[in-house]
Amino acid sequence: MKNDFVPVANHRFKLSADWGSVDCQVLEVEPNKTLSYTWAAYDLESVVTWTLTPTGAGTQLRMEQSGFRPDQRQAYGGAKRGWQQFFAKLEQVLTRIE
Repeated sequence: MKNDFVPVANHRFKLSADWGSVDCQVLEVEPNKTLSYTWAAYDLESVVTWTLTPTGAGTQLRMEQSGFRPDQRQAYGGAKRGWQQFFAKLEQVLTRIE
């Protein structure tokens, strides 16, 4: 499995950080609009979808991770905290660009 991301449907890649790693596969790419990929780790099979929507003031970024089962509350809580940290850091980076 490759460890680098390529925005091409069916491409497999791995995301790694201090929390561990996840195996992923690109499901859909629509340039400047949508990126969707699987997220598989620790008995969690989910899908992460990023969507860009133009607005009058710029671009809205939406991220959704779906596929959590009712018995995966801990995984859901971990993902929720992790994404909140990710977006806080992303916001810091974007404010430096403006």
